[in-house]
Amino acid sequence: QLQLVESGGGLVQAGGSLRLSCAASGRTFNWYNMGWFRQAPRKEREFVAAISWSSGNTYYADSVKGRFTISRDNAGNTVYLQMNSLKPEDTAVYYCAATQSGYYSDYNYYNCWGQGTQVTVSS
Repeated sequence: QLQLVESGGGLVQAGGSLRLSCAASGRTFNWYNMGWFRQAPRKEREFVAAISWSSGNTYYADSVKGRFTISRDNAGNTVYLQMNSLKPEDTAVYYCAATQSGYYSDYNYYNCWGQGTQVTVSS
């Protein structure tokens, strides 16, 4: 099983930036597609971004396209989420997750999850 640990969350003003990191250990990181999801209070967990292990192709929710960038460092077993132009509606707990399926945006297909990191954007 892959173990995932997120870091980099915090409090930022609207318009600001944060960079989340997700460190992986325990299995061959390169074989997993990686995703970021988020969950705000009283809302369902939603897809944010994903990156393929084989092609490096990236996928984004419409709400973050053009503002967030997902990337991965296979040698360092780490995936990143660069978040720019943050908005108060981006406030949520952000989770890193891993899957070996091709259903990048569906959290039901992810079987490894980190503990989450809080991102709060003030207006």
